[in-house]
Amino acid sequence: MENKIIFEGATDKGLQVVIRYPKVKDVKEMCGYINELSAEQTFIAFQGKQFTVEEERAVIQSSLDRMENKMAIKLVAFSGERMIAIADISMSGKDAMRHEGAFGISVRNEFRGQGVGRLLMQTIIDEALKNIPELKIISLGVFGNNTVAIGMYKDLGFVEFGRLPEGVLHKGEYIDHVYMYKKVK
Repeated sequence: MENKIIFEGATDKGLQVVIRYPKVKDVKEMCGYINELSAEQTFIAFQGKQFTVEEERAVIQSSLDRMENKMAIKLVAFSGERMIAIADISMSGKDAMRHEGAFGISVRNEFRGQGVGRLLMQTIIDEALKNIPELKIISLGVFGNNTVAIGMYKDLGFVEFGRLPEGVLHKGEYIDHVYMYKKVK
């Protein structure tokens, strides 16, 4: 799967992007991307933590191994030579929940609102359905104050099934953690 381009063209807002599987050689670009998001303390679990290239290399290798075993899909989006977004769907692996994939996505700050997230999300769901035979439900968690993402998820057919009041700490404030799902088969 490495080097495979899934989409090349424009978002619905005109931004030229390439969406593809990650490569081991993406490690420095991916590490810089993740560390930028973490420093921004955007809507992600790791708030302010900085990762090393070695830690990121292990993440990429683990993702590639899980994709080879049909247990995950990870896609990266580029605009020119710059990584602008990452998404993944990772299967539980536990027998009773083997049909559930956990979804995650992030978009670099200056590329938000340009249709990248929606395009990447639609693309990764399609790719997961082709490559992960056991996938039946996609679940996700989203910060309750991330109304843009919640709206996009609802537009794409996700349904809220619960909230953990004050379940996440975001920029010094406890906010709800919203749980959503979508049946895909």
